[in-house]
Amino acid sequence: VQLQASGGGLMQAGGSLRLSCAASGLTFSTSSMGWFRQAPGKEREFVAAFRGNGLNTWYADSVKGRFTISRDNAKNTVYLQMNNLKPEDTAVYYCAASRQRVINTQVRREDSYHYWGQGTLVTVSS
Repeated sequence: VQLQASGGGLMQAGGSLRLSCAASGLTFSTSSMGWFRQAPGKEREFVAAFRGNGLNTWYADSVKGRFTISRDNAKNTVYLQMNNLKPEDTAVYYCAASRQRVINTQVRREDSYHYWGQGTLVTVSS
């Protein structure tokens, strides 16, 4: 399994970015996919996730209403649409995938995911 994240960059506060994560060797319908981020000097934290068929999604409180996780099955790609960006969203963003569907109570845990992309840097200026 390989995950390739892209789409990061420099954006002013209030702007939007869309991150992409292209997955190979993975079947979305039997996996859970997530986005995590790590800000400078901080631990990596959960951002968003969906499970299996994508009908169930989860978001960190800090991004709820601003970020949207979605997927394109035909392209085997997961997206993170980020709107109304804030300086505190500055971080390296990682996509992650599990071998099987993750139960509700575990989707926010890093150790629920077996595969990780290389990360893409998002910088939001004030």
